[in-house]
Amino acid sequence: MADYYLVREGHGPAWDEARSRREQDGWDEHARFMDALVEDGVVVLGGPVGEDLDGDALLLLDLDSEAAVRARLAADPWMDSVLRIAAVEPWTVWVRGR
Repeated sequence: MADYYLVREGHGPAWDEARSRREQDGWDEHARFMDALVEDGVVVLGGPVGEDLDGDALLLLDLDSEAAVRARLAADPWMDSVLRIAAVEPWTVWVRGR
């Protein structure tokens, strides 16, 4: 069984290329949803990948299955509109720092 799930989120059909991530419609609702996942211990790490802060984002989630990952993220107000799940992969951690 995986220790975590790594999720790559890409732009969905409602993403407005003329605006930054935090200027997208529904940013406040999305941010509250993500903050709640952090508070619940579901999101371990998350954020945009690379130098373009408006590109894809990666999330490291502490859940038991891909089905659980997809179910939790389905409640995100941005899901399948501003964002979409590009990939979900189990991740078994072998090396860990302090």
